[in-house]
Amino acid sequence: MSMRHTIAVLVNDQPGVLQRVSGLFGRRGFNIESITVGQSEETGLSRMVIVTLGDEQTLEQIEKQLYKLIDVIKVINLSSNPMVARELALIKVIAEPANRPEIMGVVETFRASVVDIGSHSLMVQVVGDSTKIDAMIELLKPYGIRELSRTGVTAMIRGNV
Repeated sequence: MSMRHTIAVLVNDQPGVLQRVSGLFGRRGFNIESITVGQSEETGLSRMVIVTLGDEQTLEQIEKQLYKLIDVIKVINLSSNPMVARELALIKVIAEPANRPEIMGVVETFRASVVDIGSHSLMVQVVGDSTKIDAMIELLKPYGIRELSRTGVTAMIRGNV
């Protein structure tokens, strides 16, 4: 059965590592739903957080294959633990003055914020789990979304692990 998996991959900060990791997924026919890469707590190492769909067996294979890549230091299946996962989205929505109070109601409900105001549009920033962002997008669609940019998920295991 296909499930959503979130994995963290600690890698040496070297040119080409992202390409090698994403290529491995492609060769296995494993789709990447989102991938974020940034500095980790350790100098010289980057953390990739990858969200993907697949069964447990395929995920195990991917983990084994990742460890064969020279620059991969550690692979952690975050979704097998209690985790905190967040994503950021910027949404530019058509907002004529008459519709702005309604749109602001949606913004407040989702604890989002307006980060830019144009004469016919608002740019909204929302942070949360992917389902929260999906829900906000659905509520803003009727007004007309001009542009949408999502960061992809970043995540960590909860607590003292």
